Amino acid sequence: MSTMSAQRLVSDDVLSRPLDPDGVSAALATASAALVTTQVEVGLWEAGPGTDSDVEADEVFLVLAGAGRVTFEDGSALDLRPGVLVRLHDGDRTTWEVTERLRKLYLA
Repeated sequence: MSTMSAQRLVSDDVLSRPLDPDGVSAALATASAALVTTQVEVGLWEAGPGTDSDVEADEVFLVLAGAGRVTFEDGSALDLRPGVLVRLHDGDRTTWEVTERLRKLYLA
């Protein structure tokens, strides 16, 4: 691999990268790993199974594995499965129902 390629490779296997417990939610046993930090943080997050509520930061995420549902304060909900891309807005109040340990790639 060339030096330039090595500088561009963030992870050669995001799907199995180990994550560190982050303590954000004990109910969901959340874990995360920041992958790149520029003006935007790119990272991995996983949680569940279980249910918990949160107040969100500005974020876009792609579900890589697992399943669940995120419900918003206005009653709208999104089913989460691999391939689903979601935009969260700063201050969104959510309830996460994770039925199968969920892993997402996020930009915040």
